[in-house]
Amino acid sequence: MAGIVHIFHAGRRGYRQRVHTERPKPLQQYTTEELYNRFRFGLDDINYIADLVRPQLQCRTLRSHALTVEEQVLIALRFYACGTFYEVIADSMGVHRTTVGEVVTAVSDALAHLLDHFVTFPTDGQIAKVKQKFFLLGDMPNTIGVIDCTHVHIQAPRQREWEYVNRKRRHSLNVQLVGDADLAITNCVVRWPGSVHDARIFRESWLFTEFQTNRPDGVILADSAYPLLPWVMTPFPTANTPSQMRYNNTHGRTRCAIERLNGVLKRRFACLNYLRVEPQGACQITLACIVLHNIAVHRRVPLSDIDDPPEPLAPADDLG
Repeated sequence: MAGIVHIFHAGRRGYRQRVHTERPKPLQQYTTEELYNRFRFGLDDINYIADLVRPQLQCRTLRSHALTVEEQVLIALRFYACGTFYEVIADSMGVHRTTVGEVVTAVSDALAHLLDHFVTFPTDGQIAKVKQKFFLLGDMPNTIGVIDCTHVHIQAPRQREWEYVNRKRRHSLNVQLVGDADLAITNCVVRWPGSVHDARIFRESWLFTEFQTNRPDGVILADSAYPLLPWVMTPFPTANTPSQMRYNNTHGRTRCAIERLNGVLKRRFACLNYLRVEPQGACQITLACIVLHNIAVHRRVPLSDIDDPPEPLAPADDLG
């Protein structure tokens, strides 16, 4: 690549040259399809995301030869999309490995800061439409959400490592998600270690506290790991009658939306299959991907059919 030379004074040692390599310009170089494949978003979407995080990232662009907000967003999106090592992202984006780590942290924090704006439970005025879409999906009446937990695998933490070992003997975060029939995320809990059971995460969530006090106008569908409540419907453990079998089938057809949501989330953002960061950083990256997922749903961003190269295997001590 061509070099941009900056000369600066180095005291008694005289003048030295600092060479900055010319960075790639993906927004100018790639077609729309290539942008979707590499970054999971098109040009207009990337500019939209850059404008969202600009207030938090603008101060990072004021020093000499600093990354623009758009460049920072592209670096983070590339990491979220493929989840590979920072060195690989650095080589493809023309920056240093440490820069990738700093940018991913900054962009993830900025996106996580927008969580309450993009992840919202349906309001009273939206409930009827939500119920209609769920009914069209699986014939289950009065449904306003589907709930489940998904594990985001991480490297072994330096502190309290044992808390993050899940039932498959892998280190992870256990992330609770509630979704709608469009596969948008309407509520999430991203803070619990992988050893914590789904039911405990649910009992200690805002959703449980709020809806136990103020009953919602509808029900949330859950699997058998969750308690049966007036506003939480679970399947029959054993269907002994035709009506119970019909109920379980209808429940399953409708609740599968949350399984599809989890699949789409991790396919779009492959980094969530394995994060080589400490738990706090993993939480922020996960929240950032949740915000981006909802942006993609609301803006009808297509899910690329082109998969990235296989993710490198986790260390041996993380395999279950």
